[in-house]
Amino acid sequence: MSLSLPFVTQVGFDSGTLRPPHKRIQRRLSDMALMYADRAAAQRILAQEGDRLIYEYQFVELPSAEGQLPHGSTRILPGDIGGEYHMTKGHYHARREQGEVYFGLSGRGMLLLQTEQGATSALEMSAGSAAYVPPYWAHRTVNIGAEDFVFFSVWEARAGHDYASIERDGFRQLVVMRDGAPALAQNPKYA
Repeated sequence: MSLSLPFVTQVGFDSGTLRPPHKRIQRRLSDMALMYADRAAAQRILAQEGDRLIYEYQFVELPSAEGQLPHGSTRILPGDIGGEYHMTKGHYHARREQGEVYFGLSGRGMLLLQTEQGATSALEMSAGSAAYVPPYWAHRTVNIGAEDFVFFSVWEARAGHDYASIERDGFRQLVVMRDGAPALAQNPKYA
């Protein structure tokens, strides 16, 4: 057994920036175009405006060993694609029996959840809210505000990420703009 050493990471509440810097992943519209229901709108935006940043994720890499708790921050920029708010890709855990915790740092968001058996849930998040993602639930976050939505997450190191199921099947529900406010809609392209 290798003993890990304690450490501290500073988290910027408005930006999600981790100090010292850790691993960073950026997702642009070209990475996300197939995740949106209105794929034609995604292609129009790519052609007219370029490859906009949708979200970025920074995280502390730790060994994939029992007891380790990787953690990181996500910053989703405000905006929409064909009336559907900017969002993360979303995922199940590869080990479905693992949960996760999200803690809102700034902005407004919504956490979409679903199970493979058909259950769905949508939880609003803001600064100071802690959302629990139980085992067996896929999860995706959505920025429903006019400023960046930033949250912090912690998960069990062996959980892993299954993005492929969401890329293939999608999410049952979408968060769309209706009369200037967020609303849930059924995804017409859900497999």
